[in-house]
Amino acid sequence: MTEHSKPLTVPELRAMKARGVKITALTAYDATFASAMDEAGVDLVLVGDSLGMVVQGHPTTLPVTLDQMIYHASCAGRGLKRAVLAVDLPYLTYANPMQAIESAARLIREGGAQMIKLEGGRQRAEVIRALAGQDIPVCAHLGLLPQSVHRMGGYRVQGRDERDARTLFEDAVLLEEAGAALLVLECVPAMLASEITAALSIPTIGIGAGPACDGQVLVVYDMLGLTARCPRFCRNFLVESAGIRAAFGGYIEAVRGQTFPAPEHGY
Repeated sequence: MTEHSKPLTVPELRAMKARGVKITALTAYDATFASAMDEAGVDLVLVGDSLGMVVQGHPTTLPVTLDQMIYHASCAGRGLKRAVLAVDLPYLTYANPMQAIESAARLIREGGAQMIKLEGGRQRAEVIRALAGQDIPVCAHLGLLPQSVHRMGGYRVQGRDERDARTLFEDAVLLEEAGAALLVLECVPAMLASEITAALSIPTIGIGAGPACDGQVLVVYDMLGLTARCPRFCRNFLVESAGIRAAFGGYIEAVRGQTFPAPEHGY
């Protein structure tokens, strides 16, 4: 096995932050896409509940079930040799520590997850602490929270005003203290994401959060230009490539070379 194909681990993602190496992540929902990403050198493959929108055709992620996440995780996992496999806990499957542990155990045992991801700020600290206490690596998620779309009133940038920015920053610190191993920052101002990234010892993964994050993630269908309306924070990597595999390589090169995200992709 070559160094490039040697399996990554969750602690090695943290070591990449310490070395200043940008982490590359993409979503996948099946073995074929996951395998192509893995061969290109993507570090983290996320089986996101975004599948509810881009695969199932729902207007939100809320209808996605735990059984569906397990199914897609097991599919994607069979395509991986090197990348870390992270999987979303879907809506209302982690309302309390016991439910979260039971749901995460199924994602790991049946879906092959190496890390689970959940949304929310300080109200999730107890859940994260319980999961970490069971040696379950947790990726936290702050900023735009798709599972909270009704409370937020839509998919809007978060942390624009001083009070919200302070809350987001404090939440990030609290979630690291609770035991989170990784933090996704979605649709937050680039300056705020930069401040959070500098304050934490765990890696931050940005999506619409500027270039200072320790890594980047995109929904695969967005970065291939397949969605009807590409988000502002995305770039079509397929249009400038000779095919899908080349697009994944171009994405990795752009993230590592810090040419993506550019100023026009942030807030």
